[in-house]
Amino acid sequence: MLYAIISEDREQSSFARKAARPAHLERLHGLLEEGRLVLAGPHPAIDSEDPGTAGFSGSLIIAEFDSWEDATAWAEADPYVEAGVYRKVTVKPFKKVLP
Repeated sequence: MLYAIISEDREQSSFARKAARPAHLERLHGLLEEGRLVLAGPHPAIDSEDPGTAGFSGSLIIAEFDSWEDATAWAEADPYVEAGVYRKVTVKPFKKVLP
């Protein structure tokens, strides 16, 4: 089943985000290689493709997991969680309708 992992950054998380980004992306590439990643990306803090110093306000990952528990465990082990980038992570079942 697909799950949406919706994460919200804490204030002033840009430096921690940058430091943990390589490990975060490595895990996402693992999901991609397994054919389980639908999409992933950050939410710019402002209405811009490149938010510059405004940074990001969170992230969204939609991927396939065997269960909500598996998706939650995967999300909790994210390097951004360990680095203190996220202040809140929500995992929800997701039903893809389009495209």
